[in-house]
Amino acid sequence: MLELRKLSVGDGKDVYQMLQDIPLEENGLQNNVNGLTYEAYQDWLVKKQQESELDGIVDGWKVPATTYWLYADGVPVGFGKLRHFLTDALRKAGGHIGYGIAPQYRGKGYGKELLKLLLRKADEMGIDKVLVTIHLDNRASLAVALANGGAIAEQTDERFLVWINTRQA
Repeated sequence: MLELRKLSVGDGKDVYQMLQDIPLEENGLQNNVNGLTYEAYQDWLVKKQQESELDGIVDGWKVPATTYWLYADGVPVGFGKLRHFLTDALRKAGGHIGYGIAPQYRGKGYGKELLKLLLRKADEMGIDKVLVTIHLDNRASLAVALANGGAIAEQTDERFLVWINTRQA
């Protein structure tokens, strides 16, 4: 059974360990928990919870974003981040949604399901169309986005810009 859970400041060692398994940077996805101590991770949870409650742009660039964990049969297997809106810069690199699956759980369809659930969350927030930016060499993520109804709107020297209608998720 798959379940999407919103980040909580009380999230424990199971999530912490999953985040240690996902590389610090991979295909443009930043996992800033990789390498942190457990205590620093707990502080990070508080910061991320606060980021989800922001209103408007902070520090000239930061937008509100909510982090979610994907659980499979009670075990965290991946995470996703949903930005509440985009700036001009995020329309070129970053997009609304970023997601990652721990290496030991890849190739099992979890990425596709995680994105589908994040699209539903976006729809619930009133976002009717989301942008996912994908590095050119990340064919697995491109396949996930296309399988969820994505359409490549643009290709730059570095990435695909894929728009997905949240109503079809």
